[in-house]
Amino acid sequence: MCGVILGVVAYLLGAMPFGLLVARSRGVDIRQQGSGNIGATNVFRVVGKGWGVFTFVLDALKGFIPAFVFWRLAHLGAEWGVLFGILAILGHTFPVFLKFKGGKGVATSAGMLLGVAPVAVGIGFLCWVLCLVFSRIVSLSSILAAVAVAVSVWWMDNGLTVRIALTVLSLLVIWLHRANIKRLMNGTEHRFGKKK
Repeated sequence: MCGVILGVVAYLLGAMPFGLLVARSRGVDIRQQGSGNIGATNVFRVVGKGWGVFTFVLDALKGFIPAFVFWRLAHLGAEWGVLFGILAILGHTFPVFLKFKGGKGVATSAGMLLGVAPVAVGIGFLCWVLCLVFSRIVSLSSILAAVAVAVSVWWMDNGLTVRIALTVLSLLVIWLHRANIKRLMNGTEHRFGKKK
């Protein structure tokens, strides 16, 4: 019963639209600006760098806290951390507060990964940074980081549950970027730091 309650709390925590709230505090409806996404990247572009970083940290904590803390508080097995983290990501991606239209879950996924597989997320983050430096395309960097995490997690002793969960999670992140993938193929995807 405790696990079910914490699972609901994890989803609701993930569903908190921090990007929307941060932007609104600056007088901006982030859903009507930029890409229309409520995630940190759009906040970074529209509202400002500092607010974008702040949103990223908040969204990452939504994944990290359930994955790292909840199962320990309830004295449950480590696999529950994976479940709680995934529920938080689903909350961010399909928030009940916004008619199930949320962000792509990259920051929240990174937080969850940090809680259950820090080495894998380190590799994914390194891949993200390197790709962003060379391509200046956030979506491409996020997609390649998801692939890097899915591959690297199978090389480490993380347990079968973590391996399967993070592979599925990586596939979800890639699927949520399907519109970006079309723009990448068409050569019309936005480059970071480039004016439209």
